[in-house]
Amino acid sequence: MTDLGAKVSYLALAAGTPVYAPDSTMIGMVEHVLADERQDIFHGVIIAPSRAHHTHRFAHREQIADLYERGVLLSVPAAALHEPGTDTPAEQAEEADDPVRLGLRRAWEWLVRAR
Repeated sequence: MTDLGAKVSYLALAAGTPVYAPDSTMIGMVEHVLADERQDIFHGVIIAPSRAHHTHRFAHREQIADLYERGVLLSVPAAALHEPGTDTPAEQAEEADDPVRLGLRRAWEWLVRAR
């Protein structure tokens, strides 16, 4: 893994930033940072599809070890990440549900909205 630079806030994390597993393997790139900036709540990141993983994945904030200028370091292996989609609990998540399910729902909403 290359030098990731200084630690940053989720507010400074850019799309296209590489995402690394705990073993330093690059698993993809940040496609979107999921957050409620008005309430200063960071939910996690949507990771763009890659050669190894052909679908979007969602890394909840609790699955992220640190955010850096030039990389996101996960605290879990890539296999532990969720795939936002209709086959996940994303669509059924309620505000009172656990934070991972809420993040999955928001990731799904972001992925399917018209652009």
